Amino acid sequence: MSAPAVPAPPKAPSSREVYRDILTELMPRDERVVCLDTDTGLFGGVDFGPAAGRYVNIGIAEHTLMGAAAGLAKQGRVPFANTMAAFASSRAIEAVKINIAYNDLPVRIAATHSGVSAGHLGATHHSLEDIAAMRVLPNMTVVVAADAASTDSLVRQALALPGPVYLRLGRNAVPDLPAGPPVVLGQAQVLRQGTDVTIAACGAYPVLSAWEAAEELSGLGIDATVLHVHTVKPLDTATLAAAAGITGTVITVEEHWRAGGFGAAVAEALTELLPVRVHRLGMPDRFVSVSGSQRYLLDRAGVTAAAIVERATSSVKG
Repeated sequence: MSAPAVPAPPKAPSSREVYRDILTELMPRDERVVCLDTDTGLFGGVDFGPAAGRYVNIGIAEHTLMGAAAGLAKQGRVPFANTMAAFASSRAIEAVKINIAYNDLPVRIAATHSGVSAGHLGATHHSLEDIAAMRVLPNMTVVVAADAASTDSLVRQALALPGPVYLRLGRNAVPDLPAGPPVVLGQAQVLRQGTDVTIAACGAYPVLSAWEAAEELSGLGIDATVLHVHTVKPLDTATLAAAAGITGTVITVEEHWRAGGFGAAVAEALTELLPVRVHRLGMPDRFVSVSGSQRYLLDRAGVTAAAIVERATSSVKG
């Protein structure tokens, strides 16, 4: 008689699915919370219970989405505006700037399919400019969610903020990040402390690559600090500067074009604080010309543990 089949482990949820489940939980408990959708499909089959009237699908109209969210926020609601990151940061940016950021309104822009997590859909659906676009807007908080646990914590913490928040969410399930101290919005999470090089990363695969690189560097006699920087604005300059002051070299890793993104934010901040070298690893200055999985496109662009190790060894031993 054959042995009973072993059930497959449950599939880890993506950050967008974690966010959806939190919102489904929060809406019946908090009458201020409103969910504005743009035909994303994320909420298909969701039962909001007594809060069903506060779910509104306005269709594929991202500019209108931001205007409606601003109007609701002005009347005391806390709207979550749902769309893809590529559309939030380009098609709807004028309304985000004028209606939401200018008026410092508590709109939560839930931007899914960030980076190249929609890699199979091609360059029109890649979002490699959104951190740059959002972080320059006054009053805007920019949060880059990574794995399921950090997403859960950051979304709940973001609910309490007084002004607008950009929540950068992925499309796909990703591995859990290494264990670390509690995730606190506005504070970099120190996953590993070292003395030779600081690796600061934001986003799931960049953080995982940073951790993998640090483990490999340890075998080469190089001791690395690894920072999971989930809040790009306001940037935790104190933790960054403290780490950089010890190591003297910082490597940033991100799923974004290098121009204007997380690495640029770190370089801008550290330039004013102390003389350290900042190396930025990110997507090269060109549109991604092929379709493929998120991991494939990152590997193809050199956003990898191997690239971090090469940069760290050349910097520390050079």
